[in-house]
Amino acid sequence: MNFLTFSLTDIGISRSVNQDSICTKIILSDGKKAAFSIVCDGMGGLSEDETASLSVLNNFCQWADNILPILIKDGFAFNDLKEQWSKIISKQNQYLLDYGAKKGIKLGTTLTALLIFDGCYYGVHVGDSRIYEIKDRVRQLTRDHTLVERDIREGNITREQAQKDPRRNILLQCIGSSTSVQPEFLDGKTEENTVYVLCSDGFTHVISEEEIYENFNGAILQNEDIMKDRTKYLIDLIKSRKEQDNISVVLVKILNC
Repeated sequence: MNFLTFSLTDIGISRSVNQDSICTKIILSDGKKAAFSIVCDGMGGLSEDETASLSVLNNFCQWADNILPILIKDGFAFNDLKEQWSKIISKQNQYLLDYGAKKGIKLGTTLTALLIFDGCYYGVHVGDSRIYEIKDRVRQLTRDHTLVERDIREGNITREQAQKDPRRNILLQCIGSSTSVQPEFLDGKTEENTVYVLCSDGFTHVISEEEIYENFNGAILQNEDIMKDRTKYLIDLIKSRKEQDNISVVLVKILNC
């Protein structure tokens, strides 16, 4: 497989600190390529130079650097990924809980990560960052772990009402906020010219799926320069609409399988 990737994070118009952490890696092992991407949207700092989101991201990136090449070479099943990713999440959750208790502060971060390899995608998700798949339309692969999304599923409010609901940012779970985290796992087949978008919630509050499709579909994103231009355009548009949060996007386009 071959990939085209781009990532960008922006502090936004009102925050003094960017607590989003993002990364995308192309891993080559045994003559095969995989793309691993991750977005974490955090709250609370561990120290001057590390946020809760960066702590989780770094642990997953270490896994991608050290363990993923072995899995690519030897072969793996999705259950192998689930087990390894769950262990990282559990350890990081306890680490953030312990640190927060020691310092008397609240910590937490979302996690949304995607591995693409050998014609398939594999994802793990906690919180309200998102993964979109773009083919002939935009499809949200993840489910927001929020109070409002639960109300939508239970039929208590409509999706239109949810867009203006003041509770829309209340998470049901994130890493570092409670003793138990139940990650959502997802997998599926992919194909050439499909684009995957990983993003923090600051990217999705004030733009539509139609605007995402118009700028991020596979026919438009022909090279990295166009990826950069289209991403900067949407982030500037979001900021012009007075979005208050940090804004982060990772793009991965499948060139061939």
